[in-house]
Amino acid sequence: MSEGIGARLRGARERSRLTILQAAERLHLDPDILEALEAENFTALGAPVYVKGHLRHYAELVGEPVAPLLDLYAQGTTVPPPDLTRIPKVARDDAGRLLAPAVTVVILFAVSGTVWWLVTLSHRQWGPGPVAVPAHVSARIQPGQPVPAAARVAGPVSSAVASVAKVPPWSATGMAARTAAPRRGEIAATFKYAADSWTEVYDASGRRLLYGMAAAPATHTLDGMPPLSVTLGDAIGVTIEVDGREASIARFVRPDHTARFLITADGRLLAAPPKKGGG
Repeated sequence: MSEGIGARLRGARERSRLTILQAAERLHLDPDILEALEAENFTALGAPVYVKGHLRHYAELVGEPVAPLLDLYAQGTTVPPPDLTRIPKVARDDAGRLLAPAVTVVILFAVSGTVWWLVTLSHRQWGPGPVAVPAHVSARIQPGQPVPAAARVAGPVSSAVASVAKVPPWSATGMAARTAAPRRGEIAATFKYAADSWTEVYDASGRRLLYGMAAAPATHTLDGMPPLSVTLGDAIGVTIEVDGREASIARFVRPDHTARFLITADGRLLAAPPKKGGG
């Protein structure tokens, strides 16, 4: 009987003389992710694209062939087609065909009654009364001229019109400035993925901007306080633009295709300080 995915990964790790913690540190992952892989608890890792990404990187680290593991995973996640012969047939209900016209008639009666009630109420509330002409209208009316139709409004309505007339219109330029103003002190970085890659990005305040497996093709634009701390699990298929300019990450890519670096406020890329305990 062939070994499962978890047993193969665990055996390869032990042959490489690595503990779970050491392997997790080299992959820049939480140890819980590797324990879930060895226990074949794939549901704890999320979508299949994340599971495949973790399987690939873990297998490459411990020297286990990747293709057979992915084949085993695909066989275990195959969903059988539904049995269409077991789907019950819904009997036609002639009564349901008569229900729609009846509901339509009821709605029409309700709408007609509502309109009639509103018209009656408006006649009672806004009946004949003294004409109140707003000041900005009466100032333009010369003696002997008829009152414009816009000014022939009852008292409460004329007051409302006058109060609305005092509100200045919004300035289009002012609105554009408010919506387009960027956050002060932040920089924008765009990550483009041609291949799947585990990605972690934190800004200077410790705020997590991006964390998890990014499935290609994808583009993520992040805004944060510099410097941004970036960790890539597979940097070969990732390109980065800072404030619209492409920034080369080639010199930070390690032999295992991982990369760690900082993005400064002026768009430069610097080597990240080593983590505690190495790595």
